[in-house]
Amino acid sequence: IRAPAMRTLQRFQSNNRSRLGAAGAYLGAAAEHSSRAPSVRSLAEAGHHLHDQRDGGYNGHGALLTQQSGGFDDIDLPSAVKYLIASDPNLQVLGAAYLQHKCYSDGNAKKQARSLQAMPKLVKLFNSPNQEVQRHATGAMRNLIYDNAENKLALVEENGIYELMRTLREPDDELRKNVTGILWNLSSSDNLKDRLARDTLEQLTDLVLVPLSGLGGSGVIQQNPSEAEIFYNSTGFLRNLSSASQQTRQKMRECHGLVDSMIHYVNSSLEVGKSEDKSVENAVCVLRNLSYRLYDEMPPSALQRLEGHRRNHSSTMTGELVGCFSPQSKKAREHYMSADIVTFTEVSKDPKGMEWLWNPQIVGIYNRLLQRCELNKHTTEAASGALQNITAGDRRWAGVLSRLALEQERILNPVLDRVRTADHHQLRSLTGLIRNLSRHARNKDEMSTKVVSHLVEKLPGGAGDKSPPADVIVNIIAVLNNLVVESPMAARDIVYFDGLRKLFYIKKRRDSSDNEKSSRAAASLLGNMWQYTKLHRDFKM
Repeated sequence: IRAPAMRTLQRFQSNNRSRLGAAGAYLGAAAEHSSRAPSVRSLAEAGHHLHDQRDGGYNGHGALLTQQSGGFDDIDLPSAVKYLIASDPNLQVLGAAYLQHKCYSDGNAKKQARSLQAMPKLVKLFNSPNQEVQRHATGAMRNLIYDNAENKLALVEENGIYELMRTLREPDDELRKNVTGILWNLSSSDNLKDRLARDTLEQLTDLVLVPLSGLGGSGVIQQNPSEAEIFYNSTGFLRNLSSASQQTRQKMRECHGLVDSMIHYVNSSLEVGKSEDKSVENAVCVLRNLSYRLYDEMPPSALQRLEGHRRNHSSTMTGELVGCFSPQSKKAREHYMSADIVTFTEVSKDPKGMEWLWNPQIVGIYNRLLQRCELNKHTTEAASGALQNITAGDRRWAGVLSRLALEQERILNPVLDRVRTADHHQLRSLTGLIRNLSRHARNKDEMSTKVVSHLVEKLPGGAGDKSPPADVIVNIIAVLNNLVVESPMAARDIVYFDGLRKLFYIKKRRDSSDNEKSSRAAASLLGNMWQYTKLHRDFKM
């Protein structure tokens, strides 16, 4: 995910205009920062959302420059780079403004500027005593590094991260927008993510995330438009970092205030009906990524608390129950329930930091997102993906949270409503979540009556049918399999909703490696369904 390039040239402040008035020229009516691209998934095409409205330029010698379609008259890149080291701040502004304009979408200009040593010169201006110089230097850098890996690396090697974090402390929203935009752009380079996490997280959390999420003050989100953009840039930056290495995920989980800020912002936005907010999308994506491999990467002491009940017994709860009771029996359900209640006392009622990621309260937050977010499919995909992460695997706590989601949060209905989508990304996380829930569900019969018809409907039954990706098909078949092994009702409903014909079609379809996987899954499910003798006639038909 890349932050969009910024083409605009910032307006001079009124005091700057008066100071230049005697010379008779300034960058009048320069464009304000314009709208952002609609999707943070792919922002390479963001250019057509930004409009350039310049009408003049200051050349430092009292002449009004004529604006032409290609740029500023009487100035070129070498001259602009020389202006950056001039003693006159007005020339520094002009040089940076020209670079910002020229490097908006011109890859050759970005390369030439780097060869002319523009990068270190701009970095030195980040903390200039002149505010306009700072704004234009950071604006130019934002465009220079956009979609240019070499320039990003050059910025970092010139101690740029340190200077950016110094600049972020300035009480100037325009400047902070530029700095956070630069950080977001830098974070799209995989080779820089670990270093960025090491050098920025604590300061960014203290300076931006905590105050602008509402966590540090009244508890209410109070952002002006500029602050909203600063927060959006910052959460986009975190979203990129959270997809990096285990080391970076760990650092983010451990960063004081980071997870709390994300949770507080999402919760507060839900309370005021802003679930579609783009910063909410970024925050939920961060939480999803920080939940990845959570039980393998969380502190051993925390894991021991969550798993302690199981480890104190020689065998798992399920293993003990199967010998004495049917897993569906009332006695078994009571036994499971009492075990879950015991474990809930081992989790803080007032979670802090990374504790939020596995606390039962987080399930309710994700559930509300699934119910209330109607338009932003990335947010709902992230919420279902986060739930998939914390319910995955054989850990006891994954089962506890699965049963909480099913029985207390009643999450199955909102999830099944989403399954109607044709969006493959959403379907992957949704069916993956249902797969986890079906493993841990106490009452397989009840779950079968709710999910079988919805899932069978998504399976292809012939060559002309629309078919979801193979991994979605495998997920669906795995859900049905989890239900069939303990519920005759599941097998009956699969037959009733024409699932048998579809499963035989999938089983026979082996024309690719992906289809081979779904074919094996279908064969396994059909084998388990065959154990119910009442279905033999349907098989033969």
